Amino acid sequence: MFRPMSRTMKALLGVWIVVLAAAAGWIGWDAMHGGRPSIGGPFSLVDQDGRTVTSDSLKGKPTLIYFGFTYCPDVCPTSLLLMETAIEKLGADAAGKVNLVFITVDPERDTPALLKGYVPNFGPTFIGLTGTPEQIAAVARAYRVYFQKVPGKDGGPYLMDHSSIVYLLDRNGRFVTHFTHEAKAEAIAAAVGRLL
Repeated sequence: MFRPMSRTMKALLGVWIVVLAAAAGWIGWDAMHGGRPSIGGPFSLVDQDGRTVTSDSLKGKPTLIYFGFTYCPDVCPTSLLLMETAIEKLGADAAGKVNLVFITVDPERDTPALLKGYVPNFGPTFIGLTGTPEQIAAVARAYRVYFQKVPGKDGGPYLMDHSSIVYLLDRNGRFVTHFTHEAKAEAIAAAVGRLL
């Protein structure tokens, strides 16, 4: 015997239809873009030596990129150390075959001079990049990076709330995969090793 659906059941059915439609839309969009999410894009920033570095400058080698800030108390140093450790696992000559890039989300404080004293703490080949607030906002959007200034406590210096992702790009600057700061160095090394 047929029983009419309750309001709750109708609401749940409506929610599932919306969820399935959204999933189908995402799968279709993903398929149209070659199965890879659209992450990354062209940029032009300044390194710790005051030189212009573009996305094209990094081509020719696999690249690991991390967005953070030099005043970060814990997550940023951990992530940068993770990147360096992963490359060390690939052998002594691997550092010259991979770009290790730190892009600040705090261009107000992170000048080239400040980056010059910061990035060598994580390895001699690290590239630290900064730019105007507009340039940083644009590259962060391209990589889907969230960041926001957070006022300091009790009048202390401000911090930056930001996503903590290590991006892996291939030799042509195309996004391959990403890792959280909780990833194992071995997993990053294996992914980079496949691109060498």
